[in-house]
Amino acid sequence: MLDVIDNFFSSVSNFLWGYVLVFALLGVHLYLTLLLRVPQRHLFRGIACSLRRRAEGNSISQYASLAVTLAANIGTGNIVGVAVGLAMGGPGAVFWCMLVGFLGMAARYSESLLAVRYRQLDDEGNLVGGPMYAIEKGLKCKWLAVVFAVCTAVAAFGVGNITQANAAARVLNESAISVPTWFSGLLLAALTGLVLLGGLRAIARVCSAFVPIMTLVYIIGCTLVLGVHAEYVLPALERIWECAFTDQAATGGFIGSTIMLAMQVGVKRGLFSNEAGMGSSAMASAAACTPNSVQQAVVDSTAPFWDSVILCTLTGVTLTTAALAEPYVLHAQDGDLIVFYAFGSAGGLGSMLLVFSLVTFVISSILAWSYFGERALQYLAGRRYRTHYRLAWVAAVFVGCMIPQSSLVWHFADCANALMAIPNLICMVALTPVLLAETRRYLWSGRLDEVDDTLVQPAPLVEDELPGETPEVDEWELEPAKKEKNI
Repeated sequence: MLDVIDNFFSSVSNFLWGYVLVFALLGVHLYLTLLLRVPQRHLFRGIACSLRRRAEGNSISQYASLAVTLAANIGTGNIVGVAVGLAMGGPGAVFWCMLVGFLGMAARYSESLLAVRYRQLDDEGNLVGGPMYAIEKGLKCKWLAVVFAVCTAVAAFGVGNITQANAAARVLNESAISVPTWFSGLLLAALTGLVLLGGLRAIARVCSAFVPIMTLVYIIGCTLVLGVHAEYVLPALERIWECAFTDQAATGGFIGSTIMLAMQVGVKRGLFSNEAGMGSSAMASAAACTPNSVQQAVVDSTAPFWDSVILCTLTGVTLTTAALAEPYVLHAQDGDLIVFYAFGSAGGLGSMLLVFSLVTFVISSILAWSYFGERALQYLAGRRYRTHYRLAWVAAVFVGCMIPQSSLVWHFADCANALMAIPNLICMVALTPVLLAETRRYLWSGRLDEVDDTLVQPAPLVEDELPGETPEVDEWELEPAKKEKNI
């Protein structure tokens, strides 16, 4: 039965990710890059703004917002996803994955800007936003907004839940401690449930702590593997470059690939990793305390850089290097096992660092994506089904660990990615006048810190505070809003 389902999702994925969607995605990313005068050049300004940890009213800081975004982005896509791309599309897929990350910075800038521009307050005083609100309020197209929200609520289980848990359980099972998949499922489900009880603030708190530590540990692990096989690093870089632009025959552990296959697989894996163009991460941007939509957009545009340009490229170079040094690495075929064998080639320490990185990546991604899925459901049906969604989310974590076929969940995730990306790409292209107007006013004129009085602001904290008089406090000292604010 699983084989039938796997074949179905594989066929749908191949159809959705044919020439049209690959070129549509790259085309929109390139179009926005040129239209907005290469917003990637403001990377360092975005990094500087992202370090701000202050929040006002019932909001989260720009640092916490970026942390939630990176927690969702930096997951199994950076490790197992790149390995899957390497196995299916050859080393050249690594280059296209990195290119999607660079161009995706413009798409992330755009979707974040629109999310903040069209955000609103819910009945509990929380800032909510995302492509569904931009489509409804900006494009005046309610049905397309509903399509995006439905796809997001469903896709969250594939992109941010089942695939994450499945990869973690398989690697833990193959590790030296040989953790049973059922135990991994129970542990991950319990940890997820505990954090979800605290809502966005608990998620942001965990992600803010996890992201720097898990990223540093993973970089150390990759550096260890590269150091052990140092003589193969340069040949690995050359192989990645050559395979990106030439057809390759099968040699050693690498399968043969064409330029189009490498491009197609690299784009899929790049989108799965950084999610630029999907619109999911923009939901975290909408909850940030920011003076204007453009400043938050610049902050959020740094996420694909960290995620794909740095981490995915590092993973690709590490796996290619290990495969050249130890050809048996790619004979594993499954992406999670490829990664396990690659890091295991550096000894027990390499395996330990991989296990720690993967588990923390998975936990943070599951938590962040639970927020995205919940926000999509809230848009569709209000908050009355929130508890049911969270219970289903925790149950899916356990199920994801128990599913034996990793290809099934990856094919499902690829389908979900495509169905989310299409409405969001339409939204960004159709609302380019808004993107240009906001960018011209705040970024091109050098007024990135100017306050936009027309922007929906966080709800005040207590009943006797007047709008505009809410003091700035540390975001973790905030209490839930005690009064509703009507727009």
